[in-house]
Amino acid sequence: MALITRMTRLFRADMHAVLDRIEEPDILLRQALREMETSFASDEQQLKLLKHEVVQLQNRGESFEQALQEMDDELDICFFSQQDDLARALVKRKLETRRHLKLTEEKLTATRQSCSILEQKLNEQRAQLENMRQKVELLNDDPTSSSGENSWQPHEFSIRDDEVEIAFLKEKQRRSHS
Repeated sequence: MALITRMTRLFRADMHAVLDRIEEPDILLRQALREMETSFASDEQQLKLLKHEVVQLQNRGESFEQALQEMDDELDICFFSQQDDLARALVKRKLETRRHLKLTEEKLTATRQSCSILEQKLNEQRAQLENMRQKVELLNDDPTSSSGENSWQPHEFSIRDDEVEIAFLKEKQRRSHS
């Protein structure tokens, strides 16, 4: 039984090594970068939609407040004219409008919070995306294709016999003094 277990482990280890060699890290890294860019773009689009919704909710809230102001003016006229039935109907509409305004304000608050959270997430994703781009750039740097300034190639030096003799005498003299 121990022999079968050991053989199984060896087979798995060999298979993992083969898979590691088959998978090219630079291709996987580029794919991860594309996926991150897609996710980032999607989140940016969602943020734009949320900001648009905030503007719409603000406009709706302003229209409700304006309607409430107009209803107050109309109520003043109804009470001045002693039209209680008309005033009751107007009070009912005013209560409904206040509830709509309250719901709109709650929705606006929730949407602003969602925007804030999404903006934080986008900032984090932006940093991760930049980090990933730098990694891809490092993998793309091929030392053989870079300029002569960055690449080092061994040069053949011809050393003359007289240079060897002079260096030999200098070394001998340095060691004799110490």
